[in-house]
Amino acid sequence: MATVSIPAEFRSLPLPLVQLSLAAVLKCGQSFRWTSHPLPISTAYHDAPSASSTHEYRLCLRDRVICLRQSPEALFYRSVFPDEHVSLTQATLREAETLTWLKDYFQLDIDLSKLYDEWSERDAVFYNLRSRFSGIRMLRQDPWENLVSFICSSNNNIARITKMVHALCKHYSPPLLSLAHPSPISDSTVGALTYHPFPPPSVLAAPQVASKLRSLGFGYRANFIQRTAKMLVDEHVSPVVTSNQECGREAPEKWLVSLRNLETSKAREELLRFVGVGRKVADCILLMSLDKKEVIPVDTHVHQIAMKHYGFRGSKGKVAMTPKLYAEINSRLADIWGEYAGWAHSVLFTADLKVFSSYGMPMPPSTTMEASSAPPETPSNTPLRGKRTREKAPLDAVDLPNPLELDTSLAERVKNRRRIIEVTAS
Repeated sequence: MATVSIPAEFRSLPLPLVQLSLAAVLKCGQSFRWTSHPLPISTAYHDAPSASSTHEYRLCLRDRVICLRQSPEALFYRSVFPDEHVSLTQATLREAETLTWLKDYFQLDIDLSKLYDEWSERDAVFYNLRSRFSGIRMLRQDPWENLVSFICSSNNNIARITKMVHALCKHYSPPLLSLAHPSPISDSTVGALTYHPFPPPSVLAAPQVASKLRSLGFGYRANFIQRTAKMLVDEHVSPVVTSNQECGREAPEKWLVSLRNLETSKAREELLRFVGVGRKVADCILLMSLDKKEVIPVDTHVHQIAMKHYGFRGSKGKVAMTPKLYAEINSRLADIWGEYAGWAHSVLFTADLKVFSSYGMPMPPSTTMEASSAPPETPSNTPLRGKRTREKAPLDAVDLPNPLELDTSLAERVKNRRRIIEVTAS
């Protein structure tokens, strides 16, 4: 077994890929602010592929940027702050806070392998895809960011939602810090990357926000975001909390977090009051940030999965998602998957995405190298115009770190290497 070295400035948390696959979890439509940066393939990699990280993933929080890498048996992490010159005691405290955040965000107290075993026993469909799509767990996100992100998700796709959310941060949140690319390419123009936290409700509640977001290509979602933020600010007025634990959360954000303590139906009722939040968006928020693990968000895509794999009747074309149909699909899938049905749904949802069609499949070594060494894409500055081109045209003036793109994941490389060894041995 190859010895895994810890990257410089990173700390290591023992965590196998079957418990968490960053390449899948951070790209399957749960969160939209993580950025992915390819790392160089060293010459030693070909002899010990399992010892190397292929990508670095980054997320900007309110006070720090989290950087992650991964090997088959460990998660490597570090946090970068605007003020790096602090005492040893303060630095130690910060690292402890980062580790606590990671365990909470990825819900590492839950044994994912055990859940996969349970779902495989209950569902032959899940059993047949579990090896290709291992390590997909539910994130525990910030409810405010999760709410706004899924208001953006209406009639949208993952790539475009990602650009919207990044544009929102760039225009309404001051930069926290700049950080060099983890692996600068000699002929690339990519310099230091600037990171913006997610803006608070008070900022997005301003009347002029809607018109600005429309100019950035948000369309009808612009009004939804501004009006929802204003509703929250008007209803929950109190001084900003400044303790380290709450990290400056505003009163509306604290109230959204408190929905975790309500029964699912009550929390859903509260969410449905907001502009731009229907049943599906509410259920996404319940599942992805409010601890309602049993909730299954249903849309036409999930309807197609239910018909394709679980004998659910219906037309193959686009079908209106009525409340009755929503409830029937939800009930059927919940009966199959049980207590953590929402988590199981996320695995099936990911497996059915076109962008994951080759995920976990063998790839030629030359293709693997080219994919991992490719420079990040540079977003265009062309604004979204017109209904017909809305899925292709990028947002206006979004100068971002490269948004998450499907890479050849570390899990795939390890599987490829093992297949080669098995063939050679036979």
